[in-house]
Amino acid sequence: MPFHPFFPRRALLAATLASLWAAGALAADPAPSAAAQAQYQREMAVCNNGSSNQNAATCRIEAERALAEARRGGLTAAPGQYDKNAVQRCEAFQGADRIACEARMRAPTSVEGSAQSGGVLRESVTVVPVPAVPATPASQP
Repeated sequence: MPFHPFFPRRALLAATLASLWAAGALAADPAPSAAAQAQYQREMAVCNNGSSNQNAATCRIEAERALAEARRGGLTAAPGQYDKNAVQRCEAFQGADRIACEARMRAPTSVEGSAQSGGVLRESVTVVPVPAVPATPASQP
């Protein structure tokens, strides 16, 4: 087999490119932050102690998927996204009903319930003044 003078340079170039590619692959998949790992541990504890609203196997799978998504950086919520989603649900209503729905979403008087119990109930109390009724003179016999 004849020796080619460019072979060592090509091998060195290929090795360099391979090491750069491997370094890039490692940088693209960073280890989860301490906060993501702590959240994963909390979620697994809920799965294992039975206080989840899912069966244990599904709960563990969801916790693992959430951790994987956190590793990819996909669990960062945009500021105000939760509030935006809550108000967006009111688009199903029109007029006064929509205004009341948005008031319940933005500043509820009280909130009870949970997803585990079947839903969250937000209450908003609006005081509507009753017009004064003019006094009628007492009837005389």
